[in-house]
Parts: sequence; C-alpha cells; structure tokens
Amino acid sequence: MKLSERIRRLKPSATLAVDAKAKAMRAKGIDVINLSAGEPDFDTPEHIRKAAKEALDRGFTRYLPAVGLPELREAVCFRLKEDYGLDYRPEEVVITCGAKQAIYNLAQALLDLGDEVLILSPYWVSYPPIVELAGGVPVIVPSGPEANFEPDLSEVEARITERTRGIILNSPSNPTGCIYSRDFLSGVADIVKRHGLWVISDDIYDRLRFDGKPPENILSVAPDLRGQVILVNGVSKAYAMTGWRIGWAVGPEEIIKALAKLQGQSTSNATAFAQKAAVAALTGPQDCVAEMRRAFAERAEFLFRSLSEIGGLKPVRPQGTFYLFCDFSSYYGRKTPTGQTIKDSVSLAEYLLEEGRVATVPGVAFGDDRFLRLSFAQGLETLKEAVQRLKASLSRLT
Repeated sequence: MKLSERIRRLKPSATLAVDAKAKAMRAKGIDVINLSAGEPDFDTPEHIRKAAKEALDRGFTRYLPAVGLPELREAVCFRLKEDYGLDYRPEEVVITCGAKQAIYNLAQALLDLGDEVLILSPYWVSYPPIVELAGGVPVIVPSGPEANFEPDLSEVEARITERTRGIILNSPSNPTGCIYSRDFLSGVADIVKRHGLWVISDDIYDRLRFDGKPPENILSVAPDLRGQVILVNGVSKAYAMTGWRIGWAVGPEEIIKALAKLQGQSTSNATAFAQKAAVAALTGPQDCVAEMRRAFAERAEFLFRSLSEIGGLKPVRPQGTFYLFCDFSSYYGRKTPTGQTIKDSVSLAEYLLEEGRVATVPGVAFGDDRFLRLSFAQGLETLKEAVQRLKASLSRLT
C-alpha cells in the first residue's frame, strides 16, 4: 500500500519521540532523568478524579453531542469570566480531544490550499505540521532572547502577503517560558486589524505564570478583536490532566459550528466521563493550580540559577510554564570522548541522553537550533541530579 504524500512529508513530533526514547531506556533498567516530557509530574487532583469515578458509577459512558457536554461548555464560559473578565456563551464553545485537536481542527476549518499562517519562532513543534496538513504554508517570524522572544513588529508585518490568513500566539510560551508583554500584544493587535487576520490564541499555560498576575491574551489588550480571535485551552497543564484529553476552542459561533461539524465526522465527542471531570476542574477548588504553580516557580528559579553557573550556557529565565530554554551553542564543534563532533542541538541532545542519561529536546524542533528545551516538571532533588549529570557530560567535551 502506498502512503499519502502528506504523511510521507510529515515529521514525527520531536518532543514525543524523545520522551518515548527516554521511557524505552528506563524500561530497560537504564537510569534516565526525563526532562523532555511536557506534562506535570503531579497527580490529577483528588476532587477531579472523584468526579470521574462518580460519572463512571452512574454509567456516564454514552455518546454526547460532538460539540461537547453543555455543562462543560458553561464551565468554560465561567472560567473565562473568572480569569479574563470575558463574557462568552456556551454556543461559542466547542469541546475537543485536547487543545491540540482544537488547533488542528481550526487549521482544517480556516485554511485553503496555499493559505499562509504567521508562526512566531521559537514555536511549539506541532504548529507548522498542523498548518501543512491543512494545505497551508507556515511563515516563520524569528525572534531572540535579547527581546524576550518578541519579534520586531515590523518583521511580523513584513511577512504578510495577499495569502496570509492568520497568526498563532502562545503565551506563556512553549518552549521559552516567556510571556508576551501588553505592548507587544497591542502591536500585534494593530497589525491584525490592518490586515483583517484571524488569531489563534493558544492559552494552554495561561494559569502557570510566575508574576502573580491573572491570565492575559490578545483580547486583554484589544477586546474589539473578539470577532477575529479563537481562544484555545484545556485542562492538561494547569490541572495535571494530560492523559484525559479535554480541550476547547472559544470564538465566533460560525467557527464553532464548523468545528463541531468537523468533529462530528472525525472523533465525535471527547470522552464523556472525562468531560465530567473537566467540569469539576474548572468550577471546583483552584488551590491545586496555585500549589503546582508555586512548585514550578521554585523549580524554574533553581534550574535557571544552576544552569547559569555552568560555563558556556545561556539559560532564559522562565516567566511561566514548566520549561526552560537554554542556549548550548557554545559547545557546538566540540568532540565527545568517542571522537564524535557535536554539530547541533540534535547531536548534543543525543550525547546528553547517551552519556549523561538526561533527556532534553533539541531546539531545532522549535525553530532555534542554538537551544535545548528542558522541562522542570520533576522534583527538586531530581533536577539537582540532572544538573550534575549535565555539568559532568559537558565537561567531557573537548
């Protein structure tokens, strides 16, 4: 059987690939510290698990409307009002099998062949492939740590053509952990208005910011853009529910109906009892989120300070998420103990996994080959051991 061209061109997710390799090594008894995984190390909070168990005991295992459980759509509106002060109706919400599916479905619904989408680099690994699978063209806008990974607005606008349809924003950012400033978001909003673009605002890490401020996105600075913005979020990161696969998209009702139609011909509804658990997550006690956020902030500061003390490394202080982006490029060109040359982020990540037993993700997967991404969704003692292994492995490069 012949595979389709789109699948032959599709690259596997770098983050999932590294995570799978690390887990395979651990399954063989190899002591690997996995700093590649993009999921909290905390258990799903008890009251959320309890809601799922109660739903199962009541036999809540049947089909639901493809657009989602009405109770959960209302809970999403409640959370948006609480966190952002935004008023949405349940009719403007669709429940998906994770935030990733929401973004995938949006690309399918909004893009025709050759349509262009602006993606700010560094970016989450799946944005470009998702655009390409919809027949679109990802247009990368570069940035650097010296400007908090906010590209120059003139660079953003310079990449707009007659085929540009929209832009994807992610703040706090995977992989950098940085938060876009209100000035930058305002500048992007002006560009969006001038050119009539839509915006996908990926807010999956919005509750995991370390500055004590409430969540913000482009609608926080430009509420008049509501008709051009689709908000994407889910329960995976803030509530340690990665495996539950519940996300959502919120936006103009016409778009939501299109997404529901698409979902009706693909996955149908997201898992019924998991949607009940998500209701408990969004409307129940939020202490669990605050507790995890405090732990991540402490780990972020430790990892930033520790890596800053290793010669040649240039870590970027995380402002949110549970990721740290670190420039390792001063070690490129050096030799391993077996005589191999470290050429790039891929070869360095491979060396650190094989030699140091620490799994990281190559920065090239996120659009910047100078960096590696390290997840600090591990306890402090584990992170301390990981830093020692990294330091030892790097010291053996000549």
